[in-house]
Amino acid sequence: LAQELGEPGFPLQSTLYGETAEVVDGPDENGEMFTRPGKLSDYFPKPYPNPEAARAANNGALPPDLSYITSARHGGEDYVFSLLTGYCDPPAGISLREELHYNPYFTGQAIAMSAPLYDEILEYDDGTPATMSQLAKDVCTFLRWAAEPEHDQRKRMGLKMLLIVGLLLPVTYYLKRHKWSILKSRKIVYRPPK
Repeated sequence: LAQELGEPGFPLQSTLYGETAEVVDGPDENGEMFTRPGKLSDYFPKPYPNPEAARAANNGALPPDLSYITSARHGGEDYVFSLLTGYCDPPAGISLREELHYNPYFTGQAIAMSAPLYDEILEYDDGTPATMSQLAKDVCTFLRWAAEPEHDQRKRMGLKMLLIVGLLLPVTYYLKRHKWSILKSRKIVYRPPK
Protein backbone atom coordinates (compact mmCIF):
# COMPACT_ATOMS: atom_id res chain seq x y z
CA LEU A 1 0.00 0.00 0.00
CA ALA A 2 2.82 2.40 0.84
CA GLN A 3 4.38 1.74 -2.57
CA GLU A 4 1.06 2.52 -4.23
CA LEU A 5 0.79 5.81 -2.31
CA GLY A 6 4.30 6.81 -3.31
CA GLU A 7 5.89 6.89 0.15
CA PRO A 8 8.29 6.18 1.72
CA GLY A 9 11.00 5.84 -0.91
CA PHE A 10 8.90 4.67 -3.86
CA PRO A 11 7.90 6.62 -6.98
CA LEU A 12 4.39 7.98 -6.96
CA GLN A 13 1.96 5.62 -8.66
CA SER A 14 -1.40 7.31 -8.27
CA THR A 15 -3.07 5.18 -10.93
CA LEU A 16 -2.72 1.99 -8.88
CA TYR A 17 -4.67 3.40 -5.96
CA GLY A 18 -7.09 5.39 -8.08
CA GLU A 19 -8.09 2.45 -10.25
CA THR A 20 -8.86 0.09 -7.38
CA ALA A 21 -10.59 2.32 -4.81
CA GLU A 22 -14.18 3.48 -4.93
CA VAL A 23 -14.94 6.30 -2.48
CA VAL A 24 -18.38 7.28 -1.25
CA ASP A 25 -18.68 11.04 -1.65
CA GLY A 26 -21.36 13.63 -1.58
CA PRO A 27 -23.99 14.70 -1.17
CA ASP A 28 -24.62 15.95 -4.67
CA GLU A 29 -27.14 18.68 -5.61
CA ASN A 30 -30.01 16.22 -4.99
CA GLY A 31 -28.75 15.31 -1.52
CA GLU A 32 -27.67 11.80 -2.62
CA MET A 33 -24.37 10.12 -1.85
CA PHE A 34 -22.40 8.84 -4.86
CA THR A 35 -19.23 6.85 -5.53
CA ARG A 36 -16.22 8.10 -7.41
CA PRO A 37 -12.71 6.82 -8.15
CA GLY A 38 -10.26 7.28 -5.28
CA LYS A 39 -7.59 9.97 -5.16
CA LEU A 40 -4.34 10.10 -3.20
CA SER A 41 -5.77 12.86 -1.02
CA ASP A 42 -8.64 10.66 0.23
CA TYR A 43 -8.63 9.33 3.78
CA PHE A 44 -8.26 5.62 4.37
CA PRO A 45 -11.69 4.02 4.78
CA LYS A 46 -12.61 3.03 8.32
CA PRO A 47 -12.79 -0.72 8.89
CA TYR A 48 -16.01 -0.49 10.94
CA PRO A 49 -19.11 1.62 10.24
CA ASN A 50 -19.43 2.84 13.87
CA PRO A 51 -17.82 2.41 17.31
CA GLU A 52 -20.40 -0.18 18.41
CA ALA A 53 -19.54 -2.47 15.49
CA ALA A 54 -15.84 -2.03 16.28
CA ARG A 55 -16.38 -3.03 19.92
CA ALA A 56 -18.47 -6.05 18.90
CA ALA A 57 -15.73 -7.28 16.57
CA ASN A 58 -12.93 -6.78 19.16
CA ASN A 59 -14.26 -8.38 22.36
CA GLY A 60 -15.67 -5.11 23.66
CA ALA A 61 -12.47 -3.08 23.17
CA LEU A 62 -12.61 -0.06 20.86
CA PRO A 63 -9.53 -0.14 18.60
CA PRO A 64 -7.65 3.18 18.62
CA ASP A 65 -7.01 5.37 15.60
CA LEU A 66 -3.39 4.58 14.78
CA SER A 67 -2.79 7.62 12.55
CA TYR A 68 -0.82 9.44 15.25
CA ILE A 69 0.18 6.56 17.53
CA THR A 70 3.91 7.10 16.96
CA SER A 71 3.57 10.77 17.84
CA ALA A 72 1.18 10.25 20.74
CA ARG A 73 3.06 7.57 22.66
CA HIS A 74 6.25 8.06 24.64
CA GLY A 75 8.92 6.18 22.73
CA GLY A 76 7.07 6.51 19.42
CA GLU A 77 8.20 3.88 16.95
CA ASP A 78 10.11 1.96 19.62
CA TYR A 79 6.93 1.59 21.67
CA VAL A 80 4.92 0.30 18.69
CA PHE A 81 7.74 -2.08 17.69
CA SER A 82 7.97 -3.46 21.23
CA LEU A 83 4.20 -3.80 21.44
CA LEU A 84 3.97 -5.70 18.14
CA THR A 85 6.82 -8.09 18.93
CA GLY A 86 6.35 -8.40 22.71
CA TYR A 87 3.57 -11.00 22.92
CA CYS A 88 4.51 -13.96 25.11
CA ASP A 89 3.12 -16.36 27.69
CA PRO A 90 2.38 -14.76 31.08
CA PRO A 91 4.95 -15.48 33.79
CA ALA A 92 4.14 -17.84 36.64
CA GLY A 93 1.60 -16.40 39.05
CA ILE A 94 -0.11 -14.09 36.58
CA SER A 95 -3.49 -15.15 35.27
CA LEU A 96 -5.42 -13.33 32.56
CA ARG A 97 -9.05 -13.42 31.50
CA GLU A 98 -9.83 -15.63 28.54
CA GLU A 99 -9.98 -12.83 25.92
CA LEU A 100 -6.82 -11.00 27.08
CA HIS A 101 -3.24 -11.56 25.95
CA TYR A 102 -0.01 -10.92 27.86
CA ASN A 103 2.32 -8.21 26.57
CA PRO A 104 4.89 -6.73 29.00
CA TYR A 105 5.17 -3.51 26.96
CA PHE A 106 1.48 -2.63 27.25
CA THR A 107 0.31 -0.69 30.32
CA GLY A 108 -1.12 -3.28 32.70
CA GLN A 109 0.45 -6.10 30.62
CA ALA A 110 -3.02 -7.35 29.55
CA ILE A 111 -4.14 -6.38 26.05
CA ALA A 112 -7.33 -7.36 24.21
CA MET A 113 -5.64 -7.38 20.78
CA SER A 114 -4.15 -10.73 19.84
CA ALA A 115 -0.69 -10.87 18.28
CA PRO A 116 -1.13 -9.28 14.83
CA LEU A 117 2.18 -10.38 13.30
CA TYR A 118 3.74 -13.79 12.72
CA ASP A 119 6.79 -14.97 10.81
CA GLU A 120 6.26 -15.56 7.08
CA ILE A 121 2.70 -14.16 6.89
CA LEU A 122 3.61 -12.41 3.66
CA GLU A 123 6.27 -12.55 0.99
CA TYR A 124 8.48 -9.62 -0.04
CA ASP A 125 9.11 -9.09 -3.76
CA ASP A 126 12.83 -8.57 -3.20
CA GLY A 127 13.27 -11.76 -1.16
CA THR A 128 13.65 -10.08 2.23
CA PRO A 129 12.92 -12.62 4.98
CA ALA A 130 9.48 -11.88 6.43
CA THR A 131 10.41 -12.17 10.09
CA MET A 132 8.24 -10.69 12.81
CA SER A 133 10.82 -8.00 13.54
CA GLN A 134 11.04 -7.01 9.84
CA LEU A 135 7.25 -6.81 9.59
CA ALA A 136 7.04 -4.75 12.80
CA LYS A 137 9.75 -2.42 11.50
CA ASP A 138 7.80 -1.89 8.27
CA VAL A 139 4.58 -1.23 10.19
CA CYS A 140 6.36 1.29 12.44
CA THR A 141 7.93 3.04 9.46
CA PHE A 142 4.55 3.33 7.74
CA LEU A 143 2.83 4.59 10.90
CA ARG A 144 5.54 7.22 11.35
CA TRP A 145 5.03 8.35 7.77
CA ALA A 146 1.22 8.36 8.23
CA ALA A 147 1.60 10.61 11.29
CA GLU A 148 3.79 13.14 9.43
CA PRO A 149 3.76 12.67 5.64
CA GLU A 150 5.19 16.18 5.24
CA HIS A 151 8.23 15.40 7.46
CA ASP A 152 10.82 15.14 4.67
CA GLN A 153 9.53 18.23 2.89
CA ARG A 154 9.61 20.18 6.17
CA LYS A 155 13.22 19.11 6.81
CA ARG A 156 14.27 20.13 3.30
CA MET A 157 12.60 23.52 3.82
CA GLY A 158 14.48 23.89 7.12
CA LEU A 159 17.81 23.19 5.40
CA LYS A 160 17.00 25.78 2.73
CA MET A 161 16.19 28.30 5.46
CA LEU A 162 19.50 27.59 7.22
CA LEU A 163 21.34 28.07 3.92
CA ILE A 164 19.60 31.39 3.25
CA VAL A 165 20.20 32.61 6.81
CA GLY A 166 23.84 31.52 6.50
CA LEU A 167 24.20 33.65 3.37
CA LEU A 168 22.34 36.67 4.77
CA LEU A 169 24.15 36.72 8.12
CA PRO A 170 27.52 37.95 6.72
CA VAL A 171 25.71 40.63 4.68
CA THR A 172 23.88 41.78 7.80
CA TYR A 173 27.11 41.81 9.79
CA TYR A 174 28.82 43.88 7.07
CA LEU A 175 25.96 46.41 7.01
CA LYS A 176 25.96 46.70 10.78
CA ARG A 177 29.73 47.14 11.14
CA HIS A 178 30.49 49.40 8.16
CA LYS A 179 27.39 51.20 7.02
CA TRP A 180 26.10 52.00 10.51
CA SER A 181 29.54 52.74 11.99
CA ILE A 182 28.90 56.46 11.45
CA LEU A 183 26.06 56.39 13.92
CA LYS A 184 28.11 54.38 16.39
CA SER A 185 31.05 56.82 16.37
CA ARG A 186 28.92 59.97 16.33
CA LYS A 187 28.98 61.96 19.51
CA ILE A 188 25.68 63.46 20.53
CA VAL A 189 25.98 66.47 22.76
CA TYR A 190 22.97 67.81 24.55
CA ARG A 191 22.94 71.60 24.98
CA PRO A 192 20.14 72.97 27.04
CA PRO A 193 18.36 76.01 25.60
CA LYS A 194 19.53 79.42 26.85
